[in-house]
Amino acid sequence: MTEPHRKQHRHSPRPPVSQMIRSLVGALLGIGLLAAIDQFFLSDADLTFVIGAFGATAVLVFGAPSSPLAQPYNVVVGHMISAAIGVAAFKLVGDANWFSAALAVSFAIVAMQATRSVHPPGGASALIAVVASPQIHALGFLYVLYPVALGAVVLVCVSLVSNNLFNDQRWPIFWF
Repeated sequence: MTEPHRKQHRHSPRPPVSQMIRSLVGALLGIGLLAAIDQFFLSDADLTFVIGAFGATAVLVFGAPSSPLAQPYNVVVGHMISAAIGVAAFKLVGDANWFSAALAVSFAIVAMQATRSVHPPGGASALIAVVASPQIHALGFLYVLYPVALGAVVLVCVSLVSNNLFNDQRWPIFWF
């Protein structure tokens, strides 16, 4: 039997220029604000608390704002639950190793699914809690509040402004 003809797309469609401008402005302001808070208010020249997961969150909330994974509830709750699970996994195992890393990410996925808050960068927040620097480990569960919750809330707030700059789009699509 032959397989039915399937239309193949090589790339996702290019967004309108207005969306690309919103993405540029949003990411510039969002990540810039997080880095400025870290650098100027915490005097952290190395930007230790600007975790990599925020780069992925910025891609979702500014580059794909209509995705269910990019909505405020998913961003904030997904990051916070995952970060807490990551800290718990590190404390439970007592070391950054293959098991604590796998435990953190796998339980974070299930927790996000159970709370309807799936946000892929949340998996990175869980993993970072396990494999990060001693400065992050020293925070313990405070890591959930700063940098994770604060960073997620800052990106959501900037998204509220940048994603609504033009009349052709409204963000968020849903809050809860």
